[in-house]
Amino acid sequence: MDEGAVSSAHSVNSTEENFMKRNCVVCICALAVATVAAGPRMYSQEKKEAGDAHKIVHFGDLKWTPIIKGCDLASVAGDPNAEGTPFVVRIRCTDGSKIPAHWHPTDENVTVLKGTFMVGMGDSFDEAKLQTMNVGNFATMPKEMRHYGMAKGETIVQVHGAGPFKVNWVNPSEVLPPDAAPATKPKAQS
Repeated sequence: MDEGAVSSAHSVNSTEENFMKRNCVVCICALAVATVAAGPRMYSQEKKEAGDAHKIVHFGDLKWTPIIKGCDLASVAGDPNAEGTPFVVRIRCTDGSKIPAHWHPTDENVTVLKGTFMVGMGDSFDEAKLQTMNVGNFATMPKEMRHYGMAKGETIVQVHGAGPFKVNWVNPSEVLPPDAAPATKPKAQS
């Protein structure tokens, strides 16, 4: 075998080895850079997931508060009074309950969960202008739009939006206060 041939083969092998070593070094450097760049993101994602555990709200755990005659409100998520933060509330009304004309300073999004909710637009309650919303129907009212409603059957609607959730009555004299707590009957004396 010729000495030049051995030297030439050795130099080819040496070039391939250098190329492979250089590729290995480049891959290791790229992996190190990717780990350093992604590390904080992965850590913050883990921390966010650990801090923001999901929450299940059971219907039976809702705290209902009377708001007007025949209607109660329960907060489901968020703070409806907080400025610019998301909230979810539910409104439960008995059959025939009327919600007088009102408006909100923020957009209102309504989904019917139970019963039939009738909604109308305008400054005064007009039963002829009511539109029917059945279970699963959704409506959105832009901020300051005057609207009113009525329940057909026991009705529950879910309202969501960004706070604050304030009700401004067009004509406050039309608002019927919630029913007083039932009076306890005196016990019969023997």
